[in-house]
Amino acid sequence: MRSFDAGTAMLVCIAVLWLMPGLSLNNEEYLFLSLLGCLLLPAVGEMLGLYQPWRGRSLYTMLGVYALSWLVALTLLSLLLVLTHSTQSFSRLWMGNAALVTLATGCVLRSLLYYWLRRIRARGDNLKRVLLIGRQSNVDRLKQRTDDMAHAGYGVTQTCVDDQTTDCLAQVQQLLEKCSFQRNFDEVWLSFPLSEGDKVRQLAALLIGIPVSVRYFPDLTDIRLLNHRMAQVVGLYSLELNYSPLDSTPVRLIKALEDRLLGAALFIGFLPVMLLVALLVRLQMGGPVLFKQYRHGIDGKRFRIYKFRSMKQHASSDHTAQATDDDPRITRLGAFLRRTSLDELPQLYNVLQGRMSLVGPRPHAMDHNEYYKDVIEDYMQRHRAKPGMTGWAQVHGWRGHTRGLGDMKKRVEYDLYYIDNWSLGMDLKILAMTAVKGFFNRKP
Repeated sequence: MRSFDAGTAMLVCIAVLWLMPGLSLNNEEYLFLSLLGCLLLPAVGEMLGLYQPWRGRSLYTMLGVYALSWLVALTLLSLLLVLTHSTQSFSRLWMGNAALVTLATGCVLRSLLYYWLRRIRARGDNLKRVLLIGRQSNVDRLKQRTDDMAHAGYGVTQTCVDDQTTDCLAQVQQLLEKCSFQRNFDEVWLSFPLSEGDKVRQLAALLIGIPVSVRYFPDLTDIRLLNHRMAQVVGLYSLELNYSPLDSTPVRLIKALEDRLLGAALFIGFLPVMLLVALLVRLQMGGPVLFKQYRHGIDGKRFRIYKFRSMKQHASSDHTAQATDDDPRITRLGAFLRRTSLDELPQLYNVLQGRMSLVGPRPHAMDHNEYYKDVIEDYMQRHRAKPGMTGWAQVHGWRGHTRGLGDMKKRVEYDLYYIDNWSLGMDLKILAMTAVKGFFNRKP
C-alpha cells in the first residue's frame, strides 16, 4: 500500500504535467518535486497510522486518515519550497491541480480496493482463521458477530468452550502441543468476564508459546461503554471504559482546524443570508434580532448560544418549554426560519469562538439537561464532545421537538454512536448529508 500510494501520486503528477500547456515532461525540476511529494505521502501516512490493518474498520476513517496524510505532506512540501525560495520556479496551477487530482484519485482507488476486499472476504476468501476460547455465551456472541460481518474477513475455525464440565486450560495445553509450527488458525481470541482475569492470565501465559496474535475481548455487556482502550497510568495498564477518539489531543487539533477553516468559509458564504434574515427579523418582530441563551458545552461548561429570534417576546421562566406544533409564540417568519434551520446560522460564530463544533451532539436547554441526566443513564456522556450545529442524530431525523422519553433516548443513542465512532470522514459525511437533507425540518 505504501508503494501503491506513492505510485498513484507519481502517475497523477506526471499525467497532470503532460496535460498542462507550456510544461514539459523533460523538466527535471518538476519530476524531482513530484518524486519528493510522492515519497512524503507514505512517510507521513506511516506516522499517522494509515498503513495499519483496515480489515473490518470504517472506510470513512481510512479516507480521513489518507486525506490528512495528503494535507500534511502537501504542507511540508510547501514549507520546503518557501524555505528554499523555490515557489516561483513552479506553476501554482500545476501544483494545485496535481494535489487535488492526487487526493481524488487516491480516495477513489482506495475505496474500490476496500470494497473489492470486502466482497472477496464475504465469499470466504482472504480470511483470518480464528481460534475462539471463552464462555459459551461469549463464544456464541463472537461467532454471531463474525458471521454478521463476514466482509471483515474473520472466520471462526475452532472453538474451546470453558464451562463446568471441561478443563479449558488442559484442552488448550493439548492443542498447543500439536500446533507450535503448523496450525489451522491465524489468531486466538479470548472472551471471559473481567472477574475471571486470573484464567485469562493463565491462558495468555500458555499462548505465548505460539507465534500468532492473541486478542482479549472482555465481557463488558453489563457496562454502558463509549469507546474503550488500554492506557498506561503510573506504570500500570488500565482499561478506559468511556474513551472516545475525540479525547486524543491530535484528533481534537484536527477537529479544531476543521471547525475553524470550514466554519470561516461557511460564515463568509452565509453572511449575505444572515444579514438579510437579520433585517427581516428586525422589520417584522422588532426588538433584538438574536436569541441568546446559556447552554452546557464540552465537559458541562456553560457558554452562550446564538440564534435568530423566531418567537414573540415573552416572559422567561425557570422551565424551558419546547416549541410545539401551532405554538402561538412562533411568528410566521420564525416558523419559516425553523423549518429551514436558518435560525441556527448565528451559531457559526459560536464555532469560530471554539465553543461549538460544526458537527456534534446538539446542545439542549440547561434545565432539560438537569432533568434528563437523572432519567437517561448515559445522557451526560453527550458532553464528552463539543456541541454541534448538526449531528449524527439530526441527519437521521432525531431533531426538534421530542414527544416523549423514547425520542430523547433515541437521540442520545445516535449522539453516543457519533462520539464512539468519530472520524474526519464521518464529520464530512454528516456535513454532506446536512447539505442534502438536513436543513429542512418538519418539527417545530
